[in-house]
Amino acid sequence: MSVVHVGSGRGAVSDVAVFLPDGEVGGREVVRRHGRLAELFVHTVGDVSAAFERDRAQRRGTVLFLYAQGLPLLDPGGHVAHVCERAREVLAAGPPLLAPEEWERGRYLLTCFLDDLADASPAARYEQLALADVVLREAAHLLTAHLGAWNGIGRWLPRRLLGADPVLGGALLTGHRAVAEQADSVRLLEAGAEMLGLCGGPLREECVQYWGPSA
Repeated sequence: MSVVHVGSGRGAVSDVAVFLPDGEVGGREVVRRHGRLAELFVHTVGDVSAAFERDRAQRRGTVLFLYAQGLPLLDPGGHVAHVCERAREVLAAGPPLLAPEEWERGRYLLTCFLDDLADASPAARYEQLALADVVLREAAHLLTAHLGAWNGIGRWLPRRLLGADPVLGGALLTGHRAVAEQADSVRLLEAGAEMLGLCGGPLREECVQYWGPSA
């Protein structure tokens, strides 16, 4: 029993969810068939719920989206249809809320990265590009959390960001592109500052974090 999400482009990897009965072993594997790569996400009846919970906790929903939006290929017992419906329910409920300390850490990190990007010289291209990447990542993390939307990584980050907020998400992506193509950080700094304004503003000297007890 399986569900497939076919990637676009000649070199794209197709994601395939394989659903097995209990007693089999789940896992993840990349295979090549007929010249095309496929990444297999193998689950069993007993472990798929735990896989969904792990996916939800990461706030990205990679496996959830695969089951919810993929094309079922084989489902003789109707089990895949049930799992796909459950995946759609979990996605509709949204990712978990950030805890207060996670909001504080996110604000602090984005503030630091924005300050560093503002100080970075356009001549220091490697530093500027690295900072633009982490600013986009942290801003996407906070914006999707603010909106109760799913986040993403890789090619899914811009898709999830635009899906959550086409205006501010688009401004963050446009600003990131301006740094990459023109060494101009102004638009990304403005969009990042707007994101901070939605979640309490910059966090600098007010931030206090305590280490846990030593072993």
